[in-house]
Amino acid sequence: MLIDYERLSHADRRALAGLHDSKQMTEERRLEMFPAVLRAAERASVVVRSAAGIDRRGLHNTNIEALSCALERLAPGTEAISLVDGFALPRCAVPHRRVIGGDATSAAIAAASVLAKVTRDRYMHEAALRHPGWGFEEHVGYSTPEHRAAIDRLGISPLHRRSFQSVAYTQLGLT
Repeated sequence: MLIDYERLSHADRRALAGLHDSKQMTEERRLEMFPAVLRAAERASVVVRSAAGIDRRGLHNTNIEALSCALERLAPGTEAISLVDGFALPRCAVPHRRVIGGDATSAAIAAASVLAKVTRDRYMHEAALRHPGWGFEEHVGYSTPEHRAAIDRLGISPLHRRSFQSVAYTQLGLT
């Protein structure tokens, strides 16, 4: 995501001053910040991958490939260096620098984190309508006692990764 601070309204600048790790923000705060982030973005790209694709390639490889794809879609040019939260992208042609804990130290990474989290949460709310009973609208894909109880009761949905290795899946006999 590229941010052009020059064209921001005072209200958007004030809203974006509160950017930090989206996982530490309330859902309400992320939803408030989402449109300000989009208005601030010169360009933005969100890449989505399926559970089946993650099962085939593995989560880490899929994350690296998706992050590379997002940067290449933004095509910031060779004069800019993109900041990436945590991962080096060995096959990405876009110049970048990995920043450990980037969503806590870089406004651009924190803004991208808000876009990603709100997009995922919206997807999970829609998924709850298509796949009732798993509580996707509540846990939005994170392992909670209620989520594990739903899996125990219903099995895994078409949205669950089959390759996911967790204590919860092991306890439920799903691995």
